[in-house]
Amino acid sequence: MSSPISRDDVAHVARLARLELTPDELDRFTGQLAAVLDHAADVEALDVTDVEPTHHPYPLRNVQRADVVVPSCDRDEVLAEAPASEDGRFRVPPVLGEEA
Repeated sequence: MSSPISRDDVAHVARLARLELTPDELDRFTGQLAAVLDHAADVEALDVTDVEPTHHPYPLRNVQRADVVVPSCDRDEVLAEAPASEDGRFRVPPVLGEEA
């Protein structure tokens, strides 16, 4: 079977994605994408007429534990061990340009 994708196709997609690829990368990715497309063609060729659509192959069930209040560490003791605290909370450095 001839390659379903050419080196020029890969270069075009790379330009659209604003990626700079070396000639070696173009060759490698052309082969890899061709293999992916071949596999997709194999999957597309499968007869799934008697297969019911599903969003998950296994039956789902809730696997979370019950939310039960249990004794925990004392807030003041935990905050006393923190490098910095303020108003009963951990104080952390500002992020994303927020003011201190």
